[in-house]
This record gives sequence, C-alpha cells and structure tokens, in this order.
Amino acid sequence: MAMKSYPPEFKADAVALYLSDPARTLKSVAQDLGISRETLRNWVRQAQANGTAGAKQTGPAKKPARGPLSSDDVLEEENKQLKARIRELEMERDILRRAAKYFAGRDELVSRFQFVADHRDAFGVKRLCRVLAVSRSGFYQWLKAAPARAERAEADAALAEEIKRIHDEFDGTYGSPRVTAELRARGRRVNRKRVTRVMRVFGIAGLRLRKKVRTTVSEPSHQKVPDLLQRDFTAPAPGRRYVGDITYLPLADGGFLYLATVLDLHSRRLAGWSIADHMRTELVADALRAAQATRGSLTGAIFHSDHGAQYTSAEFAALCGRLGVRQSMGVVGSSADNAAAEAFNASLKRETLQGARHWSTAHAARLAVFRWITRYNTRRRHSALDYLSPTEYEQRPLDKVLLAA
Repeated sequence: MAMKSYPPEFKADAVALYLSDPARTLKSVAQDLGISRETLRNWVRQAQANGTAGAKQTGPAKKPARGPLSSDDVLEEENKQLKARIRELEMERDILRRAAKYFAGRDELVSRFQFVADHRDAFGVKRLCRVLAVSRSGFYQWLKAAPARAERAEADAALAEEIKRIHDEFDGTYGSPRVTAELRARGRRVNRKRVTRVMRVFGIAGLRLRKKVRTTVSEPSHQKVPDLLQRDFTAPAPGRRYVGDITYLPLADGGFLYLATVLDLHSRRLAGWSIADHMRTELVADALRAAQATRGSLTGAIFHSDHGAQYTSAEFAALCGRLGVRQSMGVVGSSADNAAAEAFNASLKRETLQGARHWSTAHAARLAVFRWITRYNTRRRHSALDYLSPTEYEQRPLDKVLLAA
C-alpha cells in the first residue's frame, strides 16, 4: 500500500532520480517509486523553487562511461543527425506536393482536415498537422463528427433530389426563394439558407435577368395625363390599379412579335394581354379589353403606362373613357415610373427564352408565352405575394385582404 507521507530524504532522492537522466519520465519514475505522477511533479517543482534541485538534464540518455569521442565518432554522429533531418524535410516536401494537388485551388480548413485523414497512414497525424498548420485537437474533433457530417450529406442529397424535381417542373426558372416556398407548400419544413446552400453545392440555379431592349416610342400626347401612382405599385384590393407595357418577342428570322400586358397591382395577376406582329394602338387596346372581360368591369380603375405612342393616342384615350378607366403616366424616359410592368416582362422573357436569343417561329413564341402566362397566374409563386400565386393571393379570406389593405 502506498505511503501517505514521505520523509524528506525519500522526496530528495526521487527528485534526483528523475532529474539525473533525460530518458526518465515523470510517469516511469513515479511508477517505479509507487507514487502518482502529479505527486512527483509537485516535489520537483518545490525542489527547483527552493533551490535544492536544478534543471533536468537534456540530451540523449546516459550511456555506459567510455573514453572521449574521436573526431570520426563526432562526424558520424553529426552525419546521422543530418540524414535524419534530410529525411524529415523530404517527407515534408512530399506532403506539400500532394497537398497542392489535393486542394486544387481550395484551401479551406475542412479540406486540410480531410487531407490529414486521407494521408495519416503514410505520414502520421502529428507531422501532417504541423506541416499544414492545423491543430491536432481540431482534427480529432473534426474526425469525431464524421458520422454526423455523413448523415447531413445524405439528407442534403435527398433534399437536392426534391429541389431538382421542382426546378425541372418549373422549367428551371425557380431560384432558392421560390423553391423554398414550394417545398413548404408541399409539407417540407426547410430553411431557405439550407436550400440556397444545397442548390449551390449541387449546381442548381434559377435564371438571371437578360439585358433590356427599349421598345417605347414616345409621342407628344394631345392631352396632359397625370401620374396617379407616384411609383406606389400597390393596391388595396383587386381591380383597383393596373399597369401596362409592351415588350418584344424576338424570332429566328429576325422579326418580332409584340406582347401588350395589363397587370393588376394588388395580386400581380395578368388580367389582360394581347400578342400581335405590330405595335399599333390596336395591340394595347385589345389587352385592355381582355382585362375588362376578365374582371367584368374596369369602371373607376387606374391604368398606368409609359408615354409610348400607343398609350398617348386619342384612340386609346377614347377606349379608356368608354370603359371608365382613368389613365396615369409617369415621367417621360423614366423606366422606374413603370417598374412593375417592366419587371413582369423581364421575368416572362427570362423564364421562357432561358438564355436563348429568340424563338424558332412565331407559333413557338405564342405557345411558350401562353403556357407561361397561364402558369404565372395559377401556379408561379410570387416574391411580393408571400410566395403565393396571383390567383391564390386573390382567393385569400376577406379579413386578410382587408388587413393587407
């Protein structure tokens, strides 16, 4: 049984035994003496503090006494040390060469941990961590979390499959906000940041805006039309405020079709639209009449547009008068004064052309636009409508509509 108290001579001899030989460790000496390593450590510190013991000897363990080393022995020992150092440097060089290929331009901390894991059998963890300047404790913590990472990776792959199906279903047009809304509508509880990350990792991306081409041809109006919106593109209820614009639809033969739209600012629903191979007033008049047919009446509604010749014509003004529509126009040359209509046109062409420069035929253009507009009203989730479709937004309970107003 170990003694609970030790005489001073015992303590002094124990300290001297430990300090006398660099090969002896606290653990080995403590085991030989039947005491704990921490007890021996305290004795050594106390002895060194009061000056009764010096520092521990360094260098190789004592060898049996022998005569002084010859010059050949000294050179041989130095040669051994140099060779060992050269071998170590060669291994470090090999590690760095493999790391350069492994990282291939990416040197994140996680990548370095993975490199250590992949090469630890060849070089050892301690050496790899030293060369790559990472902590061993950090590496082992990362290694311990490997099962959880594998589980997350499997879950991300499953989520990516769901995202891909939604992305394909909507012709590759949905970005992470609409994908997130669609997943939640289907009962999937998911964070938008996670959807964004998974889409980025798996290379799933929505479409980007195309460069805008100007189609408005201004013409001095026969009458002064006020700006009744003042860039306030909202409405308290359906059928109160509309915006309209004309956009071009490019064809492979160099020609164009033209689309005129009438967009309800409350629900962003496309209430009326018209396609033709010309830009005469008849084009925008047909779109407004289509909106009147959809809504049943436009009496008292505001219709806001730019200063294109079609909208400033006497013919269109007369039609607005017959339908009870109040005309509104922004400043000449300011796209921001009709931003809602222009944003709609940009989304339509971005998501139907999908990077192409034109449609093959006029028939193909008409079908593509018709299909997109139908889906836009009934299924496409809108960022300004809490990611509901326009028709879903209009069908909300009355108390929610009044609250939003």
